[in-house]
Amino acid sequence: HVQLVESGGGSVQAGGSLTLSCVSSLHGDNLNFMAWFRQAPGKEREGVAHIDPSGMITHYDDNDEGRFTISRDSAKRTVYLQMTKLEPEDTAMYYCAAGPNLFEYTYWGQGTQVTVS
Repeated sequence: HVQLVESGGGSVQAGGSLTLSCVSSLHGDNLNFMAWFRQAPGKEREGVAHIDPSGMITHYDDNDEGRFTISRDSAKRTVYLQMTKLEPEDTAMYYCAAGPNLFEYTYWGQGTQVTVS
């Protein structure tokens, strides 16, 4: 039973933008903290952005320098990651995650590939 489904990845040129989406079918998903992580080939998975259940509190890891924005639409059960000024270093598989707090994630999506050239 698929519970988190990402979409919106693709190939873009450096400087371009993409918006990733993650649709949740988790029970009580509006109570979950949500986040985006990414993993590049040969590298460890790293956090990108996090958002609380209300959508009012966000936390960004150190790798986007203000280029990324996380948001959520509870009515659509969707979390978004807007990415601008993309760089080749942003190339990775991007994963959506859900969990009980900002630092603990229980559910993971299958990922969506972002390639920046």
